[in-house]
Amino acid sequence: MLVPAMEPPHLELVLCTAPDQAVAERLAAALVGERLAACVNLVPEVASVYRWEGAVQRDREVLLIIKTASDRRAELEARVRALHPYQVPELVALRAAHVAEAYHAWLVRETRSADGHE
Repeated sequence: MLVPAMEPPHLELVLCTAPDQAVAERLAAALVGERLAACVNLVPEVASVYRWEGAVQRDREVLLIIKTASDRRAELEARVRALHPYQVPELVALRAAHVAEAYHAWLVRETRSADGHE
């Protein structure tokens, strides 16, 4: 019996906000260090307006743009929830419509252990 070829993982951008630069940097370092993400961009001073516990809130936050492979996202999300100070951290994943071949290869390689496994 033939086993169908597995589709290679695709790139996902995961958006997450943090209350300050120090928390954002800790999250980014953990995710990249643990190979759950290949890269994390930190965008400081994002103005966020949102509803929380019945009131409109306004805060300055740091936006993390996390680049990961689709097969690593669930573990990435679990790690963010474990490390994040927010009760409900933002975790929004967007699938990339197009990724340059070399960048995709790099992303997959960097989200694997040194021996090529997750």
